[in-house]
Amino acid sequence: MYIGIVNKLLEMLRKLDKYLVINIALLGIVSSVFIHSTVTVFPQYGVSNHGMKQAIFYVISFMVLLIMTNVDFSIWMKFRWYIYTLFLVLLLILFLAPASMTSNPNGIIREVNAAVSWFFLPGFALQPSEFMKFALILVFAAEIEKHNKKYSMQDMKTDVWLLIKLFIILAPVAFLVYKQPDTGMVVLYLAILAPMIYLSGIQRKILIFFAAIPTAIIGFVVTCYFFFHDFYQEKLLGSLSGHQISRINGWLHPFEFLDSSYQTRLGIMAIGTGQFEGKGYLGNTVYTPEKHTDFIFTTIAEEMGFLGGAFVLVLMFSLIYRIILITMQAETRMSAMIGASIATLFAFQIFQNIGMTMGLLPVTGITLPFISYGGSSLISNIMLISLVCLIKQSYDGLFFKSDTKE
Repeated sequence: MYIGIVNKLLEMLRKLDKYLVINIALLGIVSSVFIHSTVTVFPQYGVSNHGMKQAIFYVISFMVLLIMTNVDFSIWMKFRWYIYTLFLVLLLILFLAPASMTSNPNGIIREVNAAVSWFFLPGFALQPSEFMKFALILVFAAEIEKHNKKYSMQDMKTDVWLLIKLFIILAPVAFLVYKQPDTGMVVLYLAILAPMIYLSGIQRKILIFFAAIPTAIIGFVVTCYFFFHDFYQEKLLGSLSGHQISRINGWLHPFEFLDSSYQTRLGIMAIGTGQFEGKGYLGNTVYTPEKHTDFIFTTIAEEMGFLGGAFVLVLMFSLIYRIILITMQAETRMSAMIGASIATLFAFQIFQNIGMTMGLLPVTGITLPFISYGGSSLISNIMLISLVCLIKQSYDGLFFKSDTKE
């Protein structure tokens, strides 16, 4: 019996990509070690052993990876709408939760850092918006594939219709997440969609048009900021929420808006004092809010210096590089779109997270993949890695290649 179990386990392990597993395991060690350092040094985080919890989340995530990579890819595609609907309903429940419920510090749904984004279950906080990334990738890819099969001769009309359908899928999710509020997550959804649109085969002039829109908006905002400052303050900033205005002012004017830039300034200080070699393990002395989650990179850079920060970046981008290599060998456009969206998502998260800890970008609450503390973030990212492993299995012959089933 035991031999059969061992053989079954070995068969399951064989379906994983060893390079991805090794890379993620190293990131898991880095994550658990430096989360432990952060919460040990600063009593603000309480007596809970977050480092050990993160290690447990990694064990659970590895089990999720084993299970998901042993389910045929077509099965996940078949149930994509059920997965999407499940997390959409959970987001709707969070949106409709009354203030009397969210204000209860011991409630299942509660407001944390001015946002209502989690279900607090025993031992675990479930963040539906994180898992929605997995659902959106499946639904976007399948709908693009379905559209292309239906309209083999694409023209302007069919391409616009495809974009409308994708917008209809994204709109309710983006609205509910934006109202939590979590603008950073909405941006991540757009990072998922962008490479899929690019690889969908729509006409280049439409791509140019959509690329021109954010370019024009950014150009307009920058022009107003430098040459029409009153209009910028009253009309542009005035249209945002107080929380968003605070984030932007803290980013652009960190030494004028001291309260708004408090987290950014401390992050810069923590990274700067680490210098080249760092202060050593457990040597971080600069307290930064959310240093074990969104600002975990400041702990690494402070304790291990430039060398430690560079090592983490090498691990991160070697992970992305491996995903790109697997994606480049994908035998279907749908697989290529899924792999490209996952690589783009991780790359954007890394760029945004580390950029905001250095004060180069505004603080958005976007986590550092596989490093920041949090079960929802970690497990949802591992679910995306399972899709990459399934793409590799499709051309390794471990599963029969199959198109999307309706």
